[in-house]
Amino acid sequence: MKPHFYETAKVTLDAKAMLINEVLMNKQSLPYNYDDFKLIIDLPRIYKRNEEFTIYIKYTARPEKVKQKGSKAITSAKGLYFVNPTGLDKNKPTQVWTQGETEASSCWFPTIDAPNQKTSQEIYITVPTKYVTLSNGKLENQQKNNNGTRTDYWNFTQKHAPYLFFMGVGEYEIIKDTYKNIPVDYYVEKKYAPYAKEIFGNTPEMLGFFSKISGIEYPWNKYAQIVGRDYVSGAMENTTAVIHGEKAYQMPGQLIDENTHEDTISHEAFHHWFGNYVTAESWSNLTVNESFANYSEYLWREYKYGKENADAHLLETIEGYKNGQNFDKHLVRFNYNDKEDMFDGVSYNKGGAILHMLRNYLGDEAFYAGLNKYLTTNKYSTAEAHQLRLAFETVTGKDLNWFFNQWFFNSGHPKLDVSYDFNKLRKTVTINIIQNQENEFKFPFTIDVFEDNKSTRHTVFVESKDASFTFPFIKQPQFIQVNADGVLLCDIFENKVLSDYIYQLKHADNYQHKKEALVEVAKNQDDKKAFDAIAEAMSDSFYKIRISALENINLVNKNSKKRVISKIKEIAINDPKTLVKAAAIETLGKLTDPELKSVFQKGLESKSYAVLGKSLVGMYYVDKTLAIQKSKTLPSEVKEIIANPLTRIYLEENDEDELSFIAGNVMSGMYLSQDKKTQGLYKKAYDKIAKSSNTEAIKNLADDIVSKGIQYKKYSFDKVGVNLLRQVVQRQKKANHTTKLKNIEIVKIAMAQLLE
Repeated sequence: MKPHFYETAKVTLDAKAMLINEVLMNKQSLPYNYDDFKLIIDLPRIYKRNEEFTIYIKYTARPEKVKQKGSKAITSAKGLYFVNPTGLDKNKPTQVWTQGETEASSCWFPTIDAPNQKTSQEIYITVPTKYVTLSNGKLENQQKNNNGTRTDYWNFTQKHAPYLFFMGVGEYEIIKDTYKNIPVDYYVEKKYAPYAKEIFGNTPEMLGFFSKISGIEYPWNKYAQIVGRDYVSGAMENTTAVIHGEKAYQMPGQLIDENTHEDTISHEAFHHWFGNYVTAESWSNLTVNESFANYSEYLWREYKYGKENADAHLLETIEGYKNGQNFDKHLVRFNYNDKEDMFDGVSYNKGGAILHMLRNYLGDEAFYAGLNKYLTTNKYSTAEAHQLRLAFETVTGKDLNWFFNQWFFNSGHPKLDVSYDFNKLRKTVTINIIQNQENEFKFPFTIDVFEDNKSTRHTVFVESKDASFTFPFIKQPQFIQVNADGVLLCDIFENKVLSDYIYQLKHADNYQHKKEALVEVAKNQDDKKAFDAIAEAMSDSFYKIRISALENINLVNKNSKKRVISKIKEIAINDPKTLVKAAAIETLGKLTDPELKSVFQKGLESKSYAVLGKSLVGMYYVDKTLAIQKSKTLPSEVKEIIANPLTRIYLEENDEDELSFIAGNVMSGMYLSQDKKTQGLYKKAYDKIAKSSNTEAIKNLADDIVSKGIQYKKYSFDKVGVNLLRQVVQRQKKANHTTKLKNIEIVKIAMAQLLE
């Protein structure tokens, strides 16, 4: 260590809940004070700026004694985690992993646990020889010991923030890949080794793409990814040693539908530039890490899968921001109640949307040149939002204070009332825009005017709360689309009628406006034109619009025709996207028509789990025996993946033998699903199991409640779980079966675990 600037005779380190055995300098003891949080060491003399010294600390970390709490994003904060350490749980491997963000690395080693600190590191990890290890940097050496253990020496010579330190241990297979000459490794459990490259295999291409757009070649010596059981977040960008939660694991039947973890993989990869190479100077400025990682998901999708795919993802992230209680939060927050509160839909989702607006305002070339300037100027150091602004200003010569002041250092977004005045004599249309939110925003704004089914795009700049723009036309415009490119983060209120939405659905050129129109048109399918518009949208070029049309089309209204059903059958069999096929099969399943049996039968042979699950439900209503027979032959791992449709079948079939299977998914279905139908399905399942005589089902339900109660304690799931278990006890007491006393005892033991 060395003093930063001012001379000092003390060192204060973060060290949480440790046993401090001794503190030495040059083998001489140093006096210290320790309060379970801060270790304050008295140095033997005053040290001046740039005078280096080395301190030796012998300590024992006690993560289970740590008192700090996690957040909604990172549900625990004890730093070091042992998974199934005794090996008693035969269904779970023994693993060790760490989680440092925000300030939890100091739960397993003394440090200055702040994002504005940068340090190199070395770590020696001694493990039984059957385990592999992973840490930051390079595995320099492995030494076999005489007692059946091995010591691995990992060395990280570059500097990064303490929250990015990582240690992982487990029985993993290492699947090797490369980016140029840089090792890219995937640490997975043996079961998933054959699919590791299907899950993570785009990583080398991501590193190349991000190197290209940033103008900074991937700056580290390796890129490894490991999957940890019971992980306390989605993933973490530890430098060169990214950890993912179990959701990363997917089977071929899921991957054929979509790799649901790919956004997370790209997110953590881009952090190696924004977050690790240049780090937020403080948690107040977290967004200079997370907004870029969030926006990388858009950038990667745009590059790999096309703009419409990326736009759909952006809209979903914006909806995530809007649906939270986020409107009054600044992007950069210097006064927060808790640093953990920074990990929200503003720092991530809104931040990504703001970067999208900035990119569109500056243009791609200038935007990427600005990224390069920011990264180059602050490499291996820290930065804040003002330095980001200065980088863009240096590159473009533009004054961007107005943009940063309203988007980074203020809250909310524009709420716009839009109206139109047509002057047929002058052949002009005037678009009136009134901002109804408290803060005044300035922004570029795109407007499409449609004549003869062709659009003319106008880009204007709104500089006040009340603005009007007038454009000429040759023929009366059929439709006007404001925020036509979908770039502005805003809410728009305008008086549209059904014919406007039908036109918008047919002619809009981006996902946001198509989806908005489809939702509104679907409400009015008694109107033949509306029904036909939904039917036509089933052939849209973008698969998510096709899915939405299939999910919303009403086949029991008076406009439903055989030709539309025939079209859905064709989609169910031949659409290139399995998720679209699944949506078509689900829609056909609502008809309970025996003539559709061949469609469901074909779906039962699909490699896609989405298609298989929907086909089972569809088949159940036309041939129960065949559907049940098929469900009983499925491997347990497949049944877990398609648990929702199977639960629906087994509940309707009143299949007592399958209650134990259903029980393991009740908490996830009732409380972790966002879908109300799924929530209702598992509420019904809970009610049935709670009064059941099936002891195995009761035990599985209790285990599931305890597991989720502990895992999501931050959300008060432990209290929810205790209440659910008490209700089970009450229902068992009222039940008339011989196993009720045994069942009650099982539930009471589970309750005691949650109440500890």
